[in-house]
Amino acid sequence: MFANIINALANFTLGDFLDILLVTIILYSFFRLIKDTKAFQMAIGLGIVGILFIITRLGKLVVSYTLIKIFTPFLIIALIILFQVELRRFLTTIGSHSFRRPIFFKALTERLEDVFLAVDYLGSKKIGALIAIEKEISLKGYADRGTKIDAVISKDLLVSIFFPHSPLHDGAVIIQENKILAAGCLLPLPASHNLGEEFLARTRHLAAIGLSQETDAPVIVVSEETGNISLATKGRLKRGLDKERLKQYLLDYLK
Repeated sequence: MFANIINALANFTLGDFLDILLVTIILYSFFRLIKDTKAFQMAIGLGIVGILFIITRLGKLVVSYTLIKIFTPFLIIALIILFQVELRRFLTTIGSHSFRRPIFFKALTERLEDVFLAVDYLGSKKIGALIAIEKEISLKGYADRGTKIDAVISKDLLVSIFFPHSPLHDGAVIIQENKILAAGCLLPLPASHNLGEEFLARTRHLAAIGLSQETDAPVIVVSEETGNISLATKGRLKRGLDKERLKQYLLDYLK
């Protein structure tokens, strides 16, 4: 056994190193993407199956090894179905990875206080709102479905967009860097959620979760029924936030 290890190390090439590095980066990126989601538990289960596969092969457990080998193709198909949201996010992240993070974060944080002030005001008046903030994955496809604004973020502009009977108040605002890119945008509904039956009619909350499942965008929701403020990230919803807690959660997530 040790002779095999020494022989493998002796024949180790730069190509082998790059191969291992590439696989490591892909696995790390994928696990980072699904962290704190139900898919993470599924991935752990998959890892256990992989370990059992190796053990049965090395231990020459013929029956167990054969069964695992037979069911592996079906397992792969099942995983593609179960992980379809995470896989879509992963591929989208690769396709739209941004190298402008320091510039983006500085430009955004300079205007975020206006967002917090607007959300706090809208909540106090029980005016519904839905605000998505672009992170690394582009939201241009969703912005194109709405009305182009392309204006610097301000409290007054956000309040006027969501004011009742405004033509854009029912859709979402999409923020890119320090600008309101578009308003009146339609967001996707979630593939699944655990909010309970009372949220089935609250399309803003469902849309917030839907977008946060498909992209890395944080989405702020103000309920027109209660005035409560929520923040959706990675398919999960933090509810009952005040201005300061919203600020803390959002800045931590964007960093």
